[in-house]
Amino acid sequence: MLIEGYNGGPLVAGEPLVDRPGFWSNHLWGPCCRDAGAEPEWFGDDGADVDAMSEVLMDPERWPVFRMPVEGGYEAVAVYRNLVGDYGVDYLFTHPNWSRAQQIGSWDGDLHGDTLTWRELIRIVDSPNSTAEGIEDPAARLLLLLPLLTEQALPDEAAATLTAALTAVGASQDTAPITALHLLEHSAGSTWHDPTWRSPLSGSSNPPGPTESGVLARLGITALTGGEGS
Repeated sequence: MLIEGYNGGPLVAGEPLVDRPGFWSNHLWGPCCRDAGAEPEWFGDDGADVDAMSEVLMDPERWPVFRMPVEGGYEAVAVYRNLVGDYGVDYLFTHPNWSRAQQIGSWDGDLHGDTLTWRELIRIVDSPNSTAEGIEDPAARLLLLLPLLTEQALPDEAAATLTAALTAVGASQDTAPITALHLLEHSAGSTWHDPTWRSPLSGSSNPPGPTESGVLARLGITALTGGEGS
């Protein structure tokens, strides 16, 4: 597999991995839940599955790539960057008319680069291109891109939407709501935001932040139909 302009290692299609036990614990624990004392059971996994999947995801000989085709020919991509001593997840956008992929952010213990607002995230999730290879399932798309979310004032429907996505990928209906709250509070508590701001989940009355971060507009991705009213 080749991604133009991305100087990575041995890239392989990773999409089938999202349906295997242990994947979501690996993908979401570090970026979103490590400070909340998350357990594999939060995501419907067990420890053995998580350990086995970790070996697959962090194999330096195979860098899993997760493609999420978007209408208009765009593609959101998550790449597990398995350089020895420099492990992380890179987030890219590609388009056939671009000479190279545009990297918007990366996770390597901390989030670096650009982020997405909830509205932008939902626009990507809800605008799949069914004619291209990659992940169309909205729950998987949402959770794959969730580490890029940073927003001070999340909309009322965010918790319910995320809870539904977690249960769709195997989380228990008993634990999914609290897991969703932890994930959203982590996004709201990012260091990109005013440290005096409190999450809307804790009853903050502070004014909401901007509705767009500008990432999609900067990349020229302005005509997506998903997420209207979000």
